[in-house]
Amino acid sequence: MTFSPTFRLGRRSFPIIYQEYTPSKVRAAKMKTAFIIHGTGGYPEENWFPWLKEKLEGIGYIVFVPQFPTPQNQDPDHWFAVFRDYQAHLGKDTIIVAHSGGCAFLLRLLENTPVRIKAAVFVAPPVGIMPIRYFQADRAFLEKPLNWEKIRQASSSFLIFHSEDDPFVCIGNGEKVSQELGVPLIRLKNAGHFNSKSGYTTFELLLDNLLHILDA
Repeated sequence: MTFSPTFRLGRRSFPIIYQEYTPSKVRAAKMKTAFIIHGTGGYPEENWFPWLKEKLEGIGYIVFVPQFPTPQNQDPDHWFAVFRDYQAHLGKDTIIVAHSGGCAFLLRLLENTPVRIKAAVFVAPPVGIMPIRYFQADRAFLEKPLNWEKIRQASSSFLIFHSEDDPFVCIGNGEKVSQELGVPLIRLKNAGHFNSKSGYTTFELLLDNLLHILDA
């Protein structure tokens, strides 16, 4: 691992870290890990995911952006089967950022993991408050009641983002998650579904709020 001069990110400075890694090296070094979880019909290279991955890698995180089956086989059995290969990389310093339908998976993951992670970030989360345009795709994750108590205990910090004009998942869903987790909803007026169509190929507000958590 080699350190170069620092670079600025917002009002903060960080060393630029260049590294090569394999899953075995991650386990051996117990490095900080982050996950970005796509939503229904999504994939790792869309929206702001590559941008956030690069920013987190720049401050020393190993970042995983798994490809999950969607919309076919979009259910807990198939998604947990994919995530099984990454389970060993969860730890107390882990960050998980999920978008749209990926948030439903993240809720189930937090409900079932024995590991308390550093931060869970929900962007436009669907939890069953209608209207949800693609509810049938998310339904398998939401049919059973969520154990909010377990979810609250599974992460040290939470962030929730939702826009009032989201055309896919109404903001009542973000309000529900905010209420159940006991944290403020970061409410925007014109962010749409936080996707590239809404202009979100970067997400500075998310990163800035996340950095505040990591600095704490």
